[in-house]
Amino acid sequence: MNIRLYNARILTMEEGREIFEGEIWVQKDKILYVGNGKNREGLPDKHLIWDREIDCKGNLLMPGFKDAHTHSGMTLLRSYADDLPLNEWLNNKIFPVEAKMTAEDIYVLSKLAVLEYLTSGITAVFDMYLTPETIADAFDDMGMRCVQVGAVNNFSQSLELVEEMYQKLNKRSPLQSYILGFHAEYTCSRGLLEGLAGLAHKYKAPVFTHLSETEGEVAGCKARYGMTPVAFLNSLGMFDYGGGGYHCVHMTEEDISIMKEKRLYAVTNPGSNTKLASGIAPVTDFQKAGVLVAIGTDGPASNNCLDMFREMFLVTGLAKLREKDAGAVDAMEVLKMATVNGSGAMGLKDGDVLMAGKLADMIMIDLQQPNMQPLNNIPKNLVYSGSKQNVIMTMVGGNILYEKGEFYTKDRPEDIYEKAGNIMDRIRRSL
Repeated sequence: MNIRLYNARILTMEEGREIFEGEIWVQKDKILYVGNGKNREGLPDKHLIWDREIDCKGNLLMPGFKDAHTHSGMTLLRSYADDLPLNEWLNNKIFPVEAKMTAEDIYVLSKLAVLEYLTSGITAVFDMYLTPETIADAFDDMGMRCVQVGAVNNFSQSLELVEEMYQKLNKRSPLQSYILGFHAEYTCSRGLLEGLAGLAHKYKAPVFTHLSETEGEVAGCKARYGMTPVAFLNSLGMFDYGGGGYHCVHMTEEDISIMKEKRLYAVTNPGSNTKLASGIAPVTDFQKAGVLVAIGTDGPASNNCLDMFREMFLVTGLAKLREKDAGAVDAMEVLKMATVNGSGAMGLKDGDVLMAGKLADMIMIDLQQPNMQPLNNIPKNLVYSGSKQNVIMTMVGGNILYEKGEFYTKDRPEDIYEKAGNIMDRIRRSL
């Protein structure tokens, strides 16, 4: 579609560019023009036929948020096993249910997650879960952008599957891509990890994994190998072509130095880490060292919501609390983590900012609501007082998938809700 969005405030997230008033033109899945609407030299506007022209009424257009770590299929487990210690939660509640889930279940449950992502202004996710092909089917059918990461461990998937998906999903559709990865050091044998490091070298590709999430994880790795997870994985050559870690809570100075040297991303998940009492990631230490930080929600079983506004507030709020410094982690830096840095972590080089030639993945924020007024500082409003209620449009690849409370997806939300409920009923009866 060709869409003209005008009379907007625009936050492109380009370095050093302030919010300005103007318009954005979308042609198919790309941005054709971003500007004040007056300087159009060289643009074929005389030949463009608009499928739709949208008066933004002074509301804000900005890049969509990038959820840089999630497990979409775990929507089934939302509020199913809460207020429990981590090991009991995982071993006694989560794993038994996951053992009953089918590939078709994960297809449906991933669609449920997409609906929630759209309401939160999320236009792309970095997903790690059990059945890569049906996850890709779900995201394609919903018109949503998804970067999957390998989840190989001692109990599921395999190196052969990871390599097959790497070759297959990176060619599948414009909405799909795949990055090498594994679940975590503590769920993988040394031989398995060495094999994955071999794939990283074969394809000269980055690798992502859960990393130093809990004190127990770090202690266990030290007992096995005499090193922290970061140092051990680095010793295998795992990160020779970049990548990163999810959570990165319990980090040493050496760990952070390695992340800087290897240009690794630290993907923080403050909602999940708070709820599971895992700890507070050293975001300010990452910033001081020059380690790029992105933001993820983690899965609905451990969060329990897929809400980037809550995550953004927690990133800066918990950092201020940890450092005992109200000036820690500025709001604009948090917005950068949720958009530009997330795009970088996910390998979406054309999804970071709003400018001509980039992906038409953007959101509109309603500024005409009490929590956005007065407009003293819009970026700080977004991080400190913004909420999902302010998202009035979510566009992915030039297609408006959510607008003013309505979903424009292949499946009706009511049908997805019913199917998800039926899946839970079936599994409960089988336990």
